[in-house]
Amino acid sequence: MTSSRRIGLVHLLLALFVIALLAKSARVQLWQGRRWAATALRQQSTERSIPAPRGPILDARGEMLAQSRETVKLEIAPTEVRNLRRLRQALQRGGIPAEWVARATDPRRRWVMIPGRYLAIDVAAATAMRGVYTTPVVERSYAISAGTRHVVGRVDADGRAVDGLELALDSLLRGKAGSATVMRDARGRRFESPSSPGAPPVQGNTVVLTINQELQEIAERALADAVASMEAEGGDVLVLDPSNGEVLAMASQRGDPRATASTALTEPYEPGSTVKPLIASALLQQNRARETEIVNTFGGQLTINGRTITDDHPAAQYSLADVIRFSSNIGIVQFASRLQPREEFEALRDFGFGMPTGIAYPVEAAGTLRDPTRWSRQSANSMAMGYEIAVTPMQLASAYVAIANGGELLEPTLVREVRDPQGAVRYRHTRRVVRRVMSADVARRVRRMLLGVVEEGGTAKRADLGNFSLAGKTGTTRRIVNGQYRLSEHIPTFVGLFPGDNPQFVILVKLDNPKGAYSGGLTAAPVTKAVIEAALASRNASLDRGHLAASRVERPATPDRVAAVAALETGDSADARRRLLAQRAALADSAEVPTASVVALLPLPPDTAHARPLADRMIPDVAGLSVRSAVHALHAAGFRVRLVNGPAAVTSPGAGSIARAGSLVHLGTSP
Repeated sequence: MTSSRRIGLVHLLLALFVIALLAKSARVQLWQGRRWAATALRQQSTERSIPAPRGPILDARGEMLAQSRETVKLEIAPTEVRNLRRLRQALQRGGIPAEWVARATDPRRRWVMIPGRYLAIDVAAATAMRGVYTTPVVERSYAISAGTRHVVGRVDADGRAVDGLELALDSLLRGKAGSATVMRDARGRRFESPSSPGAPPVQGNTVVLTINQELQEIAERALADAVASMEAEGGDVLVLDPSNGEVLAMASQRGDPRATASTALTEPYEPGSTVKPLIASALLQQNRARETEIVNTFGGQLTINGRTITDDHPAAQYSLADVIRFSSNIGIVQFASRLQPREEFEALRDFGFGMPTGIAYPVEAAGTLRDPTRWSRQSANSMAMGYEIAVTPMQLASAYVAIANGGELLEPTLVREVRDPQGAVRYRHTRRVVRRVMSADVARRVRRMLLGVVEEGGTAKRADLGNFSLAGKTGTTRRIVNGQYRLSEHIPTFVGLFPGDNPQFVILVKLDNPKGAYSGGLTAAPVTKAVIEAALASRNASLDRGHLAASRVERPATPDRVAAVAALETGDSADARRRLLAQRAALADSAEVPTASVVALLPLPPDTAHARPLADRMIPDVAGLSVRSAVHALHAAGFRVRLVNGPAAVTSPGAGSIARAGSLVHLGTSP
């Protein structure tokens, strides 16, 4: 082959190579360009989801119950870190455990995932370094008690709602996640893409509850004390506002730590004698009975259809008012026989039994109310006494709300407001009437009968508040275990209306299987009294002090009350001392501080032959205390108190002065 032919072949091969190279380039750039560009972009940038903070949950007074805060997870590639000593110092300042600091700065390790979450500001120095990678996480924190957690609920480690209001209102609280494009240069440094700024996260809505946190804590403490002292297996306390159906407190306690739901909504039980006023209201509404009408109660024992019914307070006859006052089973059965089965069923159904209340909560039991076609020969009598039906504490409290507000059954609510991230109100609760179950006149007459249960020697006389009226009804039923009644296990209940003449609270207390005394009057009723006394001593427990002052009643001194006051001053009864101090503090709190002097005291008892002489003592220093705390301290020291217009927490005579016990001390209230 000649040299010219060889040269031509080389040129041809070169030409073919150039053509192939151009074809490949064209294919890569024209046909595969977008795919390779996307691959390069994936290598140099990543899309990151930015979690949205859940909206805060507030109580009725604006106190924070639940809020979100931004935290980060740390992952470190020690081989990429240029200054391990500096990283070690930054991690130590950020609160990273020493064990993990050592691992994260060990150059022999390629990748270290540090457990836990940390506030971004705490680890900012470390996250600014090369080789430190972060994942933002929104963490939920709760500034509430364990009992309130049953109401509010919780979220899991990934921010997903698990139960409670967190789950029921998840669509309102969870917000909208944002996004960001993070670029990485040739040296591994990261920065946000200037051409793809992403979208910021949008915080969830703010939810304002009807729960009053201070009243909630009062209810939880009273319930915990009762469960502990009575060795009960648990219980529930509910406080509702009868004017609008708002749930002010909802405390539940169970021995099983796995119980996370609010059992006041999820555990139906037989309500017992607390149903009797509802039957009485139906009789009054249909003019089938009057409060003064008398029926034969056969000395406390009556056999009907082969079943013997007994009374704990036997008598030959009772009026309808006495039937309620002394909780007569025979009496209510006699009166309820005037209702047809369908009428009795409809009366209980109209009070909301047998159906959920509709409250905003993930789970709620409907209870049990069987149709009359499924009743036995004993059902009408049993249901009049509160058996053969099952209600949740919320259903029962809601029924008494109708008695308290003049006859309207209201839909209870836990949510007062929903606000968007800018603060605009998207939802505000308005009073929602389910139906009218009795006239205002009948409701007033039933409340009057319920006053007798507490104040006229009825079954709840231990709940008597003295200077404030309280209406209510006790109930005690045998407990059902595996479908059988346990004769030695009981569920006592008390539902109270406070004050009795113009109720601001409907309070339900239910205890599960207390040991020893088990009747509602001896167990649940005193717990109600404790809740009310603590609420009176608090300034922030949702009580209208003006209307409360109008409901105050003056009762003549009785030997018991005089003895209690004497015990307070002589130190003979710690319980009497506690009760009267609470009453005195309540009186001080209920008085508005005017420009003129205001008396806020309880008189000390006169000297008697058996009383110890009142010794001289020092007036305590109450500077810096609130008016309520100052009144507490002065009363505890044995002095009477008069609130006057003067420098706050300054007494006359002054602190440190010696005065006889029972002397009057003036306490300034001006700021």
